[in-house]
Amino acid sequence: MTASSPLTKAPPLTENMAGDIRRVGVEIEFSGLDPAGAAQLVAEIFGGRVEGRKSAFVFDVEETRWGKFTVELDTQYVHPEKDLGDLIEETDLPLNQNAVNLGRELDTVFRGVVGKVSSIAVPTEIVSPPIPWNELDQLTPLVKALREKGAEGTDDNFIYAFGVHLNPEVAAEDVDYILRHLRAYALLSDWLRARIKVDTTRRLLPHVDPFPREYVRMILAADYSPDLDALITDFARLNPTRNRELDMFPLFKFLAPEIVVRYADDILIKERPTFHYRLPNTHLSDPGWDIVEEWNRWFVVEKLAADEKALERLSDRYLAKPSNFIGQWIRDIGDWIETL
Repeated sequence: MTASSPLTKAPPLTENMAGDIRRVGVEIEFSGLDPAGAAQLVAEIFGGRVEGRKSAFVFDVEETRWGKFTVELDTQYVHPEKDLGDLIEETDLPLNQNAVNLGRELDTVFRGVVGKVSSIAVPTEIVSPPIPWNELDQLTPLVKALREKGAEGTDDNFIYAFGVHLNPEVAAEDVDYILRHLRAYALLSDWLRARIKVDTTRRLLPHVDPFPREYVRMILAADYSPDLDALITDFARLNPTRNRELDMFPLFKFLAPEIVVRYADDILIKERPTFHYRLPNTHLSDPGWDIVEEWNRWFVVEKLAADEKALERLSDRYLAKPSNFIGQWIRDIGDWIETL
């Protein structure tokens, strides 16, 4: 048996294939509080100890009840995979260790300057360990504490294209399960965007672009029945980027890295058995907002994916509608949601 808080909606499939409670990774972007302060806040709320890394802008909070949180300034320029010293060592130039050490020192100074300047518009990000879906309400004290400490979210400045990402663990790994969720998400995209009121700056930037209409119409067709290779190939061909509101590359890389590498060699793609849902804003300016609200919106995707009759009916309805039918379409989706 699984239990949720009164506010957290239970997905149709509550357990993973091993019979354990499905977990959800959460990423929260914000400004106004640096990584060191945010890491200390995480430790105060969830226990554990703060550990710094090589970069002054990345901290781990070890040994919390769920595992390790990572808190960082979210820019690869501040904490890259390799520093200047590493790159010098990899060259064939006849340089001694002093030159390598000087490179590292210059790199550290440069990264520090970039980090301080970037912190104006580049968010601090808290990345949680996987958390059981029925314990997501326990992140609410963290959201409240961030708000009280002066952290700023998407609504606080027009340049803040900040978001919350959810990484729900999949309950199955077969193509039918994955395709049903892709179809459900495509059908619900307009409704989700309307309910979330996706920030204008976030919509202008490419990070949460919707699926192309060509791709949506292809996957909703009743005769679309791909194997895994074809599903990934079609996705990569029409979505050759991580910047989608539902990024499937982490899951596809987990399931079939040899297929993904044919189409995407982005080092930022991290393989994991999850959907990577990127659409929600960080609404720290709203005292009633928390992570549970965003989970409950994702829940609707899983609920539709599990309802084969509704999925078929709404797919047919979508394919038959004219391109300027969004307002009525959102109402149609709302009518279905009222039956839940």
